[in-house]
Formats: sequence, C-alpha cells, structure tokens
Amino acid sequence: MKQVPVDDTEDVSLDIGNEEELALRKAKIRHPLATFFHLFFRIGAIVAYLFCDWFSKSFVTCFVTILLLLSFDFWSVKNVTGRLLVGLRWWNQIDEDGKSHWIFEAKKVSPNNSTSTEVESRIFWLGLIICPLIWTVFFFSTLFSLKLKWLVCVDQGC
Repeated sequence: MKQVPVDDTEDVSLDIGNEEELALRKAKIRHPLATFFHLFFRIGAIVAYLFCDWFSKSFVTCFVTILLLLSFDFWSVKNVTGRLLVGLRWWNQIDEDGKSHWIFEAKKVSPNNSTSTEVESRIFWLGLIICPLIWTVFFFSTLFSLKLKWLVCVDQGC
C-alpha cells in the first residue's frame, strides 16, 4: 500500500463546535411523538384494510375505520408532522373575489438552527412515498379479484 505524503503547509478547514450539532442532526429523533403518529395513522389504515374482515363483517365499519385513520393522517401531515419533521406548511386562503389560493411554505435550513434531523426527514418522505405505493398494489389486487365495493375504500388510500 502506497502512502501519500501530506503537505504540512496545506490549509484544512475545521468545523470546531459543529461536531455535536452534526451528530445530533444525524442520529437523534427530536420529535418522537410526531414521528410515531406520522407512521401510526398510515400503517394503521393499511393494517385495518388487510385485517378488517377478521374483526368485523360490516363493510361500513371497515370503511369508516380506514377513512378516519386516513383523515387523521392527512390532518397530522398537514398541520403537525410536515412542520416538525421537514419544515413544510401549507394552507388555503380565499381572496375577496372568492378565489381559492393554496400557499406553500418551506422553512429555510440554516446550519446553525436545524429543527429536524435527517432520520426524521427520511421517515417522513419514505412514509409519504411507500404507503401510496402499497395502496396502489391493493387497488390492482382488488380490481383483478373483482371486489368492487372495496375499490371505494382503496381509492381513499391512494
């Protein structure tokens, strides 16, 4: 193995004091409750869809349970987890003419003040991507098995 000689006169920038901050940003989940509920409502709706027939033979009960879990998920992503985990928020504003305008904001990330960690951000985005893919698989399996009343339920998940 050949060693490369190091020039002692070469300037190297050191981030003194940022090591702890960088370690916190990479490893620690700062909002465990928000992270839990971000995944709980999504996974709960999927589990309810898969196993609802075991607990109740009523389609209406299953549909309402899944719809409530997905509604709680939408509310939590829009109002809580989006803001805490990745710094996003959005709302609807109606002007004087009665036109609806959606306003989207993203928090500017500064290296000194970071409110979310990389783990939280990854959990947030993977949850937003993977769960609709699972619902898409459910959609096609329901369509090909000709369980048409369940299509309404699966359509809410997608």
